[in-house]
Amino acid sequence: MEDLTLKVEQVVAILTETVRNFAPVTFANSLGAEDMVLTDIIDRYHLDIEMFSLDTGRLPQETYDLMQTVRERYKTPLRIYFPNVKQIEDYVAEHGVNGFYQSVELRKACCHIRKVEPLRRALQGKNSWVTGIRREQAPTRHDLQIFAHDADNHLQKVNPLLEWTNADVWSYLKQYQVPYNKLHDQFYPSIGCAPCTRAITPGEDIRSGRWWWETPETKECGLHASKAVSVNKEAKDRAQ
Repeated sequence: MEDLTLKVEQVVAILTETVRNFAPVTFANSLGAEDMVLTDIIDRYHLDIEMFSLDTGRLPQETYDLMQTVRERYKTPLRIYFPNVKQIEDYVAEHGVNGFYQSVELRKACCHIRKVEPLRRALQGKNSWVTGIRREQAPTRHDLQIFAHDADNHLQKVNPLLEWTNADVWSYLKQYQVPYNKLHDQFYPSIGCAPCTRAITPGEDIRSGRWWWETPETKECGLHASKAVSVNKEAKDRAQ
């Protein structure tokens, strides 16, 4: 309990420092377990951080149900961004509605249309954005830092839960009775678009249910794959 309390205090300190030094701040809320922790903390501590989510058009019904629950429970508004319809129509016309299964390149092209482009619109006018990514989630995230410059989006990126474990996340959700995606109860530790997400079996890596037909090294959608990541050590030191 004390360990979790300390970790929550550290997250609040990181977010408070982010608001102080990098406002305006927005939080990219995927509605996964980690992001529900941040949703609750941001709302509970009345932090001046906006919140948005990306509706790719192919989310599971359980994600839409949680989206509605967040709207009804929390005072912090959740703004929803959608992909460009014309781009989706062109993609489907050329590759088919499930063309993303054919190659990594086509899958990433689909992710770019449905996630990356809407994300860039959501980040316009902001100086920093907050994510719920954790280091242990995937090999592609081992070198990330809590405070970093996002060269792709030209603003500060903050990962306050980077060092949290899966157990930390679920301890928080249970202690504060935070709503979460019901697919987690069906062995979906990581949830994205419905056709690109499946349940896992005991012993499998927590990201093995995402784009399961690909190798672990390619399992990113482009939201968190930056060309250059540099630590803002001064900001990190102040927040600790």
